[in-house]
Amino acid sequence: MQDRYVGDIGDFAKYSFLNAIARGRKLGVAWYHHPDEAHNSDGKHTKYLKYPEIWRPLDPKVFDTLAQLVSNNDRNLKSLIESGCLFASAYSTETLGFNDPSFQRRSDWRTAWFERVCRDLNACDIVFADPDNGLRCDEAFRAGRRKNWKSLPESEALVLARNRTAVIYHHNSRYPGGHAEEIRFWMNRLQCSFAVRMRRFSSRTFFVLNGEPETLERAKLWVCKFGKGYEVVLR
Repeated sequence: MQDRYVGDIGDFAKYSFLNAIARGRKLGVAWYHHPDEAHNSDGKHTKYLKYPEIWRPLDPKVFDTLAQLVSNNDRNLKSLIESGCLFASAYSTETLGFNDPSFQRRSDWRTAWFERVCRDLNACDIVFADPDNGLRCDEAFRAGRRKNWKSLPESEALVLARNRTAVIYHHNSRYPGGHAEEIRFWMNRLQCSFAVRMRRFSSRTFFVLNGEPETLERAKLWVCKFGKGYEVVLR
């Protein structure tokens, strides 16, 4: 997650979805907060806010809050949290910005960073993890490589899901066989209960681990409300 993404179309669906499935529970959010980058135009998909007649009815509270943040050029996690847009009980917001030249010290810091995330969200019974790029296989993740910090190793997803529900963001990639095959791969790898695929504007998937029947029913209702381009994927 980067500050510059706050308020874009992906955020609108993300917060609405989380509020829908976590209602009445203690939601914790692990932002995997990465410093803003400037090499691409990511985070500029806010034109949907110019069409409130289409988007606002889907979730008026989330829409109005994000519209105000974008209008005020207040696109950052601090303002988002203070807005109350997301009905969460706890947040882990420490930025993944350790710049030591030593690979080993970076690796140690990244390991300790995740331990702090777990402590921050210890009291929550459902957690959401929001890495920039999504999941990465453990064998391809190197904690000392800062470029890897935009991803979440599968082992951390499993830790976050221990004795509770976890929702893991994944930005679909150029996976051999296509996105449907990629989703099946991760669902099997993580033993997911189900996933929610969002294909409007860009393809991304939310993998739900240890999801309860009520969580699945809430997800189905949310998908029905948002309509075309959103779907529940079952194992």
